[in-house]
Amino acid sequence: MRLANFLQQNFKLLAQLPSCFAEKISFSRMKTLYVLPRLVLTLIVAFFVASCSEEKLPQIEEIQKRGVLKVITRNSPTTYYESADGSAGVEFELAEAFAKSLGVKTKYIVNDNLKEIIESVNNGEADLAAAGLTVTSEREQQLRFAPSYQTITSKLVFKQGKTWPRNIAQLDGELRVVAHSSYSQELLKLKQTHPTLHWSETTEHTPEELLMMVLDETIDYTIVDSTELSLNRRFHPELAVAFTLGEPQNLAWALAPSDDYSLFSKAIDFFGQQRAEGYITQLQEKYYGHVEKFDYVGARKFHQATEQELGSFKDWFVESASEDLDWRLIAAISYQESHWKPKAKSPTGVRGMMMLTLRTAKQLGISNRLDPEQSINGGAQYLREVKARVPKRIQEPDRTWLALAGYNVGWGHVEDARIITQKQGGDPDKWADVKERLPLLQKSKWYKKTKHGYARGSEPVHYVDNIRRYYDVLVWQDEENQEQPASPLEADPTDTMVAEVNPNEEKQIKAKTDE
Repeated sequence: MRLANFLQQNFKLLAQLPSCFAEKISFSRMKTLYVLPRLVLTLIVAFFVASCSEEKLPQIEEIQKRGVLKVITRNSPTTYYESADGSAGVEFELAEAFAKSLGVKTKYIVNDNLKEIIESVNNGEADLAAAGLTVTSEREQQLRFAPSYQTITSKLVFKQGKTWPRNIAQLDGELRVVAHSSYSQELLKLKQTHPTLHWSETTEHTPEELLMMVLDETIDYTIVDSTELSLNRRFHPELAVAFTLGEPQNLAWALAPSDDYSLFSKAIDFFGQQRAEGYITQLQEKYYGHVEKFDYVGARKFHQATEQELGSFKDWFVESASEDLDWRLIAAISYQESHWKPKAKSPTGVRGMMMLTLRTAKQLGISNRLDPEQSINGGAQYLREVKARVPKRIQEPDRTWLALAGYNVGWGHVEDARIITQKQGGDPDKWADVKERLPLLQKSKWYKKTKHGYARGSEPVHYVDNIRRYYDVLVWQDEENQEQPASPLEADPTDTMVAEVNPNEEKQIKAKTDE
């Protein structure tokens, strides 16, 4: 009876006890509580509430409970950036897909300081780092890496026209790299065999900014990864590769090392599934597929043409694009077709700025293919017609890339390649998959089974890649012209630090070398 009265009198207080209280104290022992003063009882309840609240959920459950995946990343063309259509980047799209698979939203923390990125993961500020981090032995001591999604190489960059250093021993000038990067770790190792090697590190400049400093000769050299260099050489062909530093390295997401493997397990499952479904390959094609090959002479020639010739035809490009096309895309097609030469002619009989066949010109109502205005308008209209034949379910940018292939080789042949793609288990709606099968149309084993027969299938692949490169440059130039010119990047002594070999690091490196 006394226990019943006790429970009735203290019901509200005892109701605060969490469910885990039952695991900490049995109901039989609870009988002793009624002899305690109410103040003491209050303290006991508070203790159990606090102790139970300290019991953490598995990380994946915490993320799903709050409904947000916290991702720390860098602002760069290879990771995360704001495009005209919104947020973009390989890391961004992968993180969005991962969050969707978990049923949560994303919150992005942008930080270009590599040391702080690692700290944010380890102190729980971020759930993971999707920041284009290379997997190194040094970092593996601080982080847990998810499966790799890309392989890159480190390139030592100098300005075209300057003395070309063929190896690390021939460096003669200032080398500056991003602080706490894999490049600085590699340089520390090289200093063991090249004692005179010296460089500076910066926490204030991004790899892209360092490349600009090479161009304006503020510094002589920098080191960036192969993908970042390829993206920037489209706009700045004077960036030259001296040599490759070290071995190829993997890029991967980084998580905090702990006894909680719940998020890590989900990441393993995610990357396995995305790789199997071809999503990672499609992403790499989308962002990097057209920049893998670099032609210095061709790139310089195009940049010169944009300065000297584009202005004569720009108004016609803008007019032909109207509201449904991008004039810069029409201009890129025209440069690929004729190098903006109104009287261009090929051995096959196509002529003019857009290199139209006589038959196509008649269908479009073009009376003079050598008239640049007529040719440009005709080419834009023909692109509209080809694009209208692309299935409506296909999304951009694949829709445009497939249409461009059809502009070049004929939509019927593109359809044949799409059918082959589907038969081989690829996605016929993705340019990354179709471009792999287009060259098969040159082989009798394949084209004999198609509706439209033989085609030089390699040509539309190169055609689309080239137009994408030209288009990227035109977009970049257009955006640059709309912005106020920025002041040159100047090196601030307070922003950099000269790299010195820490005695402890030197011993560790020597020990590893001896092993």
